[in-house]
Amino acid sequence: MKCANGWRDYKILATSRGMKLENWNGIVLLRPDPQVIWDTGDLASRGGIHAVYRRSEKGGGGWDVRKEFPPEWTVSYRDLTFKVKPMGFKHTGLFPEQAVNWDAMRTIIESAVSGGREVKVLNLFAYTGGASVACAKSGALVTHVDAAKGMVERAGENARLSGVNEGIRYIVDDCMKFVAREIRRGNKYDAVIMDPPSYGRGPNGEMWKIEENLFSFVQSCAKLLSDKPLFFLINSYTTGLQPAVLKNILTLTLGGFGGETQAYELGIPTEEGIALPCGASGLFTGR
Repeated sequence: MKCANGWRDYKILATSRGMKLENWNGIVLLRPDPQVIWDTGDLASRGGIHAVYRRSEKGGGGWDVRKEFPPEWTVSYRDLTFKVKPMGFKHTGLFPEQAVNWDAMRTIIESAVSGGREVKVLNLFAYTGGASVACAKSGALVTHVDAAKGMVERAGENARLSGVNEGIRYIVDDCMKFVAREIRRGNKYDAVIMDPPSYGRGPNGEMWKIEENLFSFVQSCAKLLSDKPLFFLINSYTTGLQPAVLKNILTLTLGGFGGETQAYELGIPTEEGIALPCGASGLFTGR
């Protein structure tokens, strides 16, 4: 497991009974987490909590506000700043564990840029742009693609908060359709990032199921890579999809490029002295 242990504005304070208690730059939220199957007491009874996310028996849920707090605020990681806003489906607009991958990608990009190389990155299912901002901050030219207009707009806000005023091209589109068009156009990228959902629909009703579509989609994306790609990153939060699965997909699709492939759990240390698992990543790096 690789842990995101460089945060100052974010902490996991405790975990118990399917919930995690987090401090987001002074705002304390209690949210569900399916990995927390242990019981160390009732976290909801603790003081100082600003809001608790409650699931509904009818699906979804909502926030039970206990203490007044702003509708949105910011957190910083090193030289990056992001907006945080509790949303309808327990999310806040940021996945702190991804700092592990931000750091890895930035190191690769900065090395290439310092050697005079122009680096083009394609970020698919790019959400609010954590990876896009990180890569652009290190000098890459990023194409940011997501089907949700609101999330793409939030990515632009995060970029501006981090002092990234150029270098990111924002596109609202179905990722599979966009990739197919890029292949026809003959466009190439030095790196690809993808954070595909387990299940989803595009803006025109396009269906996505990760078990059925991921392998063929990575095969398509491989056609967009330059002759000497820098990296290809797949993130997954799908329960039951092991890191080795991502490594196998990358090995089978990118073997012709040489390089190395690794896969790992992502995690965040908690103040209890444990590490909470937070998904999986597979990372191919070129030679």
